[in-house]
Amino acid sequence: MKKTIVTFGLLILALLLLFQLSKYTMVSGDLRFEIVIALVALVFFIIGVYLNKRSLRKNKIPSGQIDFKKIEALDLSKREYEVLKEISIGLSNKEIGEKLFLSESTIKTHVSNILVKLNAKRRTQAVQIAKELQIL
Repeated sequence: MKKTIVTFGLLILALLLLFQLSKYTMVSGDLRFEIVIALVALVFFIIGVYLNKRSLRKNKIPSGQIDFKKIEALDLSKREYEVLKEISIGLSNKEIGEKLFLSESTIKTHVSNILVKLNAKRRTQAVQIAKELQIL
C-alpha cells in the first residue's frame, strides 16, 4: 500500500512539473520543447496503462474451479446446491420452484437451510460467501 501511494505521489509530482514546463513553453514560444513534453506525456500514458493492467491481473481469481470438498464439508445437499446456483442467478423463490419443479415452500426451506449452513443472513450474503468459498 505504501509503495502504491509513493508511486502515485511521484507520478503526480512529475505531472505537475510537466504542466509547469508546458506553461514555460507557451510563454517562450519554443516548439521543440513542446515535442519533449508530448513524449513525456506519452511515457506517463504508457506507465498508466501498464499499472492498470498489472492491478487488474492481481485481482483475478481463477474461475471455474469449484471446490466439491467444501460443498460436502458444509453438508449441502444436491437440491440445496441447485437452489444456491439459482439464487446466484437472481431468481426468486417462485421462479426457482418452477424451474426445479418444487413448491415455493420447499424452496423457502432449502433457502433457510442454505443460510444456516453458510452462516449468512441474506440471500446475497450467501451467494457472496459461496463465491469466496469457491463453491459457485
